[in-house]
Amino acid sequence: MLAGLDDAQREAATALDGPVRIVACAGAGKTRTITRRIAYGCRTGAWDARRVLAVTFSVKAAAEMRARLGALGVGDDVTAATFHSAALHQLRRVWPDVCGAPFPRITDRPQELTARALRRTVNPEGLDPTQTGLSAVRDVLAEINWCKVQLIAPDDYGRVCAATHRQPPIGLEPNRFADVYTAYEQEKSATGRIDFNDILLMACHVMDDDADAARAIRASIRWLTVDEYQDVSPLQHRLLTRWLGDNRNICVVGDPAQTIYSFAGASSYDLLHFTEEFSPVAADISLRTDYRSTPQIVGYANRILAASADREDYLRLESGRGAGVRVVRTQYDDDVQEAQGVAARIARLVAHGVSASDIAVLTRINAQQQHVCAALRAQRLRFRVRRDASWQSSALADDVQEQSALLEAKGIVRDSAAVTVSTIHASKGLEFPHVFIVGCSEGLLPYGSPAPGEALEEERRLMYVGVTRAEDTLHLSFAARQSSETGARRRPSRFLV
Repeated sequence: MLAGLDDAQREAATALDGPVRIVACAGAGKTRTITRRIAYGCRTGAWDARRVLAVTFSVKAAAEMRARLGALGVGDDVTAATFHSAALHQLRRVWPDVCGAPFPRITDRPQELTARALRRTVNPEGLDPTQTGLSAVRDVLAEINWCKVQLIAPDDYGRVCAATHRQPPIGLEPNRFADVYTAYEQEKSATGRIDFNDILLMACHVMDDDADAARAIRASIRWLTVDEYQDVSPLQHRLLTRWLGDNRNICVVGDPAQTIYSFAGASSYDLLHFTEEFSPVAADISLRTDYRSTPQIVGYANRILAASADREDYLRLESGRGAGVRVVRTQYDDDVQEAQGVAARIARLVAHGVSASDIAVLTRINAQQQHVCAALRAQRLRFRVRRDASWQSSALADDVQEQSALLEAKGIVRDSAAVTVSTIHASKGLEFPHVFIVGCSEGLLPYGSPAPGEALEEERRLMYVGVTRAEDTLHLSFAARQSSETGARRRPSRFLV
């Protein structure tokens, strides 16, 4: 169970009792460490595998964890799942004992419910037509989801906006958005449905209000592991405290420097303050050796974080690899030339024997991918596209998606060789020997050129995540202009250190 672990990984894997925090940098082998820890606890008899729960944020990550635990001989009994699938399973198990009505269905059309709520509550004559379109519905639904994960009820929304200067979407006044939020909840109730975040809210509610149900759920969770703890929302934190009760056998794993989902309610607060909340902790361990990236790439990542106002919260990485090549930075005249230049470099790599599946082009936003895909197509290179998507699509999947993710995690199925074109957000958790990050200019990365503050720090962390996807080579580029017809010049990103 412990073979091949370094000293810090071994310390983490053998810390089996009491609250444990593991702060793990990119490439530090955190999944390997926590699955070895779980297997070690079970195989030594210190833990009962049937009462072990490991939660993470995506179906793919949960499938990888199950595959690794299976290879270590404990996969059949340990539960490794997303927050939402674990909570849904628990709710369905206790539901007959807490409610006589059928279990509500999970809506797969929340945008339709949002559109109905908008039509009910917003005066069409006083609303710009663009505010009733798909983009407006998407923005309103995102705000409703943000409220839920932040535990903000409709009646509290106005006070939150006043205290934090938050602006409601599509130009709505806070009280009017609260009306839309209320109408959305009514639309769900009228159709006997719940949404994605209701799963966690209901699980908390059941455990708060029904002591027997709470005991039944907690009886199945004696040892709790939470991966990607820097992304935990207030709602998820509330649920895990309900899962624990007075149990202190919790292990959290995360990296504050990889907090890139603040817009969706994630926060590194709970990771950074874990030792206070669960004092005294049994172990507090840092994994700072990056076994993925060369010293040149690790050095670049360190320089990005060194300029942060929050740098004291972040680990300084050390590379566990031998020397590599320098990080390349290139300026192009416009976006099309940048895409063509990157595609030409990729074509040369492939011509020299590099598999296309070992190469990724990362963008800040979906819209940047159009030129990249066109340039790759012109070079006759196969590619696959990963776009930003809601957590809903990646955290709760049907049986077919879960089976596919598990097969991929086991290496049983593989896509044919193709370059990956992905946003940085969608690349989280992935790694590639050769990475190209395009659009490294002010306005794109960081997006919107934010002033110093949390918005800028989120963009800095996003750049760090993009850089640390690279194993062997890293190429950073930007275009001086959007197009040859556009006169406005761009400035290089402040992250090109």
